[in-house]
Amino acid sequence: MYFPQYRPRRLRANETIRRMVRETALLPDNFIYPLFVTHGKGMKKEIGSMPGNYQQSIDNLVKDCEEVHGLGIPAVILFGIPEKKDELGTEAYSDEGIVQHAIKAIKNRLPELMVITDVCMCEYTSHGHCGVIRNGVVQNDATLELLAKEALSHAKAGADMVAPSDMMDGRVAAIRDILDNEGYENIPIMSYAAKYASGFYGPFREAAESTPQFGDRRSYQMDPPNSREALREVELDIEEGADIVMVKPALSYLDIISQIKQEFTMPVAAYNVSGEFSMVKAAAKLGWIDGDRVMMEVLTSIKRAGADMILTYHAKEAAALLNR
Repeated sequence: MYFPQYRPRRLRANETIRRMVRETALLPDNFIYPLFVTHGKGMKKEIGSMPGNYQQSIDNLVKDCEEVHGLGIPAVILFGIPEKKDELGTEAYSDEGIVQHAIKAIKNRLPELMVITDVCMCEYTSHGHCGVIRNGVVQNDATLELLAKEALSHAKAGADMVAPSDMMDGRVAAIRDILDNEGYENIPIMSYAAKYASGFYGPFREAAESTPQFGDRRSYQMDPPNSREALREVELDIEEGADIVMVKPALSYLDIISQIKQEFTMPVAAYNVSGEFSMVKAAAKLGWIDGDRVMMEVLTSIKRAGADMILTYHAKEAAALLNR
């Protein structure tokens, strides 16, 4: 096909024809909204680096979930901020933990809203790392037992899905085993399968109060230059029982999302992380970009790359625009 017989602009002439030939459809159904829950009552503290996002007590969190549900967003993912932290992050797997109480409250009010829980230790440990520390090193196998206990406690509280984000080797198998053995074989696992040691997590660490007190997480999170390794990580997690595999972050790793989508038949999630969100918000505040337009372009690019679902702090704003 060559000009002048073929003129691509014919199919761009107006909004109606553009909608008719649009190749990628972004829907509220694609979104998962992250929420930060903390102890107390009437608590709603805005996160300075993440405008419009809050550390919230359970009463306000449930109200936020009602808004999320009303926008047609099918799921939330919970991150807990404990009252006290310790070396072993004991509130993470306590039946009286903040996330466990939040799950019950949400499911009591909105049983049809899917509640996913982040399974990790970093928000709960005094050192801010994702597992057990010995001699300054995160211990992989000792951490697996605690992650499995945490996932089980979430399932017992009523979680619809668990999402291990720690990047310990073998954690999907450990979680699958304990869930199956305890009668929760129908709880899916959404694995943070390719989670990179990224500079885009800064605002989240403020939100979750999870900054490491020493060192960094490069010994367990993936090295950003690597792509073949991501395929190996995903394959391992699928073999261990993951039902959904995730890439995190999303925007700088669209190639990874695409490769995983082409290589495997499992549903793929992508996390449009805090730094990606905050850059859009900061530039829009300064008048450098059209915030809504860039937000939708970013989310569409993630969907176009192959993500079936997108974890994003933009979810409510994007859903409101899509619902117009």
